[in-house]
Amino acid sequence: MTTGVGLSWIGIVRLGLVQTALGAIVVLTTSTLNRVMVVELALPAILPGLLVALHYLIQVVRPRLGHGSDGGARRTPWIVGGMAVLACGGVGASIATAWMATDRIAGIALAALSFCAIGVGVGSAGTALLVLLAKRVEESRRAAAATIVWMMMIVGFAVTAMVAGHLLDPFSPARLVAVTAGVAFVAFVVAVVAVWNVEGDGAPATPAAERTRPPFREALRQVWAEPQARRFTIFVFVSMLAYSAQDLILEPFAGTVFGMTPGESTRLSGVQHAGVLVGMLVVAIAGSAGRGRFGTLRGWTIGGCVASGVALAGLAGAAFAGPGWPLRESVFLLGVANGAFAVAAIGSMMELAGTGRAAREGVRMGLWGAAQAVAFGLGDLVGTAASDVARYLIAAPGQAYALVFAAEALLFLLAAGLAAQVSGGGVLGKPVVRTGGVLIERG
Repeated sequence: MTTGVGLSWIGIVRLGLVQTALGAIVVLTTSTLNRVMVVELALPAILPGLLVALHYLIQVVRPRLGHGSDGGARRTPWIVGGMAVLACGGVGASIATAWMATDRIAGIALAALSFCAIGVGVGSAGTALLVLLAKRVEESRRAAAATIVWMMMIVGFAVTAMVAGHLLDPFSPARLVAVTAGVAFVAFVVAVVAVWNVEGDGAPATPAAERTRPPFREALRQVWAEPQARRFTIFVFVSMLAYSAQDLILEPFAGTVFGMTPGESTRLSGVQHAGVLVGMLVVAIAGSAGRGRFGTLRGWTIGGCVASGVALAGLAGAAFAGPGWPLRESVFLLGVANGAFAVAAIGSMMELAGTGRAAREGVRMGLWGAAQAVAFGLGDLVGTAASDVARYLIAAPGQAYALVFAAEALLFLLAAGLAAQVSGGGVLGKPVVRTGGVLIERG
């Protein structure tokens, strides 16, 4: 049982299992149910798009949830409670999807409520989990811890997609509900077991004197008045907007400009994800291999943003060059840059959440989580809308995509400039002055 700072590697992996469980439920609601609505039920694609956007939008409550967790000695109840709400929301969303086959209005109404619950559950469990990691993981382990937890969330995506995919055939609405309920139940149990006794009574990490809370609005005003927290919030929003805006246009770009088949463009997306994992591992290894010889989290964050911008500028060049361009290599490098930036930014977030006024870690982490969620929701919309507008205004598809990639590159360079204005971000592999500490999950 760990009751103070210095969470062991086993403790970090156990908390990573919470992210695995969270990802398992989220991937069913944002991917599988999406497909069922569009293909099996022949509903407009905008419906699941709006529902996914709703679950991001509702996460603006993250600061309030974080403020609630700041008032107690322990974050575990907020993690378990959030997972319970998330599980109920996931099951409700599957019931709603099945209901749409016979009563679309009622099904859509239940789906809207369920996706709101999903957003609240992700916000509560995710925010409290990240604060707990920040307060209990030593500075020298933060880059590696961020990589472990992020990759375990990806494992949750992958394993659930494979297992659920087999169990859903032959498809029926009843089977959809049964599989989703089974995944939600297993995920909740895994999360509860994962956090059991990891935190202890919480008293050593959060003294009673620090748990005196002002009203939420006052706490939020205090945090926003802190230059560090405000600058980092803006950085998170801009960087995550750039990060997510590329998601939905890369495969259409590969098909339109390079003539790739759906299977080829899907494999290209896999190349990007492989690059992301490599980038994460590079920062994690750098963080555990040397005593400051491999730079700071802040430096890796800035460098990752700059490298992402350069890689996107390369894709803009690819749009002009066409099939002769080494597209797979460019996409792989973009993934590496994205992965390095993401893990370094998570590590910096863990470092900075404990700076400033005491007992506001949850509010800070909630503020940054809300900025990330809104950016992800807008990024998917803005990226696809920008490509449509550009292709409408510009006759040549390659030039239109080049314009969008160039705009995303500029966003990353702007994010690098914002990151440079944020002090902190400990030396990789070397403990720095303890600040109380505090991932960005895409959920």
